[in-house]
Amino acid sequence: MSKRSPGAATALVLCVLLPILGACSGGAEAEAQKGGNAKGARGPSQVGFVTVTTTDVPLVTQLGGRTVAYETSEVRPQVNGIVQRRLFTEGSFVRQGQPLYQIDPSLYRAAVNEASATVASARAAADAAQARANRFRPLAQIEAVSQQEYTDAAAQARQARAAVAQNQAALETARINLRFATIRAPISGRIGRSLFTQGALVSANQVEPLAIIQRTDPIYVDIQQSSADLTALRRALAQGGVTPGSTQVRLLLEDGSDYGYTGTVQFSELQVNESTGTVTLRASFPNPQGTLLPGQFVQTRFTQAVTPNAILVPQNAVQRDIGGQAYVFIVGPNNKAIRREVKADRAQGNDWVITGGIRAGDKVITQGLANLRDGADIRPVPANTPQRIAPPPAGQGGGRGKAGGQSKGGGPA
Repeated sequence: MSKRSPGAATALVLCVLLPILGACSGGAEAEAQKGGNAKGARGPSQVGFVTVTTTDVPLVTQLGGRTVAYETSEVRPQVNGIVQRRLFTEGSFVRQGQPLYQIDPSLYRAAVNEASATVASARAAADAAQARANRFRPLAQIEAVSQQEYTDAAAQARQARAAVAQNQAALETARINLRFATIRAPISGRIGRSLFTQGALVSANQVEPLAIIQRTDPIYVDIQQSSADLTALRRALAQGGVTPGSTQVRLLLEDGSDYGYTGTVQFSELQVNESTGTVTLRASFPNPQGTLLPGQFVQTRFTQAVTPNAILVPQNAVQRDIGGQAYVFIVGPNNKAIRREVKADRAQGNDWVITGGIRAGDKVITQGLANLRDGADIRPVPANTPQRIAPPPAGQGGGRGKAGGQSKGGGPA
């Protein structure tokens, strides 16, 4: 067997490898050309748009609040004595003037009788003094008695009449104290528990009340709003950027359900709470079923102002740059994407409230925003338009299948 030289062996290997490398290079170029053709065939990206219009957008504010009784009265004794009876059921509804407690009236009834007797005695003395003065008058005219005696008699008659009036006032005071022995409800409402029982000694100067009555229909809701937000609202109203809203208030209960009745804002405080930096707004609500109880935490929702001629844009259409500036893309001439900086004041539900940067009739792009650039070619369609995926032509599909078969066949080779 003859030996081959190293040069001949190298030449043989090159002859074998060159056709294979040429085939692989040709396949790569074909695949690149195919990808380029596919990319060019894809064309402009499809985007969805909405045509915006202007509308009046309410500034809906949701704030927390506490319920407060419409009227509150502490039942207190105005005389001293022992409580004989409690005349009401705890937790029941009482009416103004209804008896609640009975204090032992014995001393006050005796005081009335004493004052009554004193008045009768004073009236008798006054009658006698007046009769004496009447007798002295003609005698003084004929000088049967001195003028000084008649003057003294007339003065004594007037003093007697004054004593009658004084004792009459004392009698009225005694009667009032006797009436105060029966403690009555000062207002109509629901009364709480009794803090004193039968047999307790009460006095007019005691600290604790006997019971508390609260009127809860209607009922107040005290709403706390930041003074900074209120100042901004007043400035916007003064500049004409917004118009005043409604005074109607909706109420959300602690479980998130709607209260059902609509309330009305009555007034706002004229000072800021130094510890919280808030201003109190008071609203009034009907409460016929007694659903709301004093001290309950609730959420209020009301329209403080209305932004006229604003535009609502879906939140996903509004983007922000690194500086925080809001912007949107709109459909421009020749189906170009145009970037517009907008003034997005606040969110309203699932939309942004836009007050500048776009106009009614603009087509704002809301779908297909990924990698979208200013000036890019687009194919705009109305938002949420279903995409149609059609099968490729028969000839093209067969060619791809055939090419794929060759690729799979050539891969292992």
